[in-house]
Amino acid sequence: MLFSLTLFIFSKSMTAQVTQLELTMGFYKSDFSSSTIKPLDSKNKFSISTLSFFQKFYRKEDFVFDETGVQTSVYWNFTKNLSIGPSLYYNSAAGLSEKLSFLFLIGGSHLVFVAIPAIFHTEKDGNINGGLFFQLEYMKRIKRQLNFWMNTQILTEWNRFSTHSRSFLQVRIGFAYKNNQFGAAEDLDAYGHKQIWKRSIGIFVRKVFPEK
Repeated sequence: MLFSLTLFIFSKSMTAQVTQLELTMGFYKSDFSSSTIKPLDSKNKFSISTLSFFQKFYRKEDFVFDETGVQTSVYWNFTKNLSIGPSLYYNSAAGLSEKLSFLFLIGGSHLVFVAIPAIFHTEKDGNINGGLFFQLEYMKRIKRQLNFWMNTQILTEWNRFSTHSRSFLQVRIGFAYKNNQFGAAEDLDAYGHKQIWKRSIGIFVRKVFPEK
């Protein structure tokens, strides 16, 4: 489980603080996440984001895949579409790691694409690892304040750039009304170099709190 970057989509110009809460409940697990992004200066050259999440499986044999994570990132937004910055991330399974991430953002009136390649050092094993994150979000107005909404996120991480560590595919399809999204959810998770797969289908609700 990682985090949704919908914050970048709802605040493309990075000119306001945005907080987001999401709850997903499926047949095999539940997820809760909280994230915030805010500018650090009046020219919006720098921004800070924080994330926390909790993933809980229902079946005893899947408890080993439960995860809790906390991350803080600082970005230098050197162009409208490109940012770079360090992160400090703690995960209950992988331990503490330091990251350097590059953020690419391409946005239109209906479609937004985000790509984040990252290099990170894990304190637990001392490895230098690589990761790649993609997000695609589509929104189309149905009528006033009601939109069709779809969000897809893909993550893959590799120890020493050669051995699979963690991947996921998350799909959310539903509706957006004002600052709320809700609908159907599907998660497909892969763990370890042998790629143990876990799938969960359910529903989600997300609330966005923008602040000027």
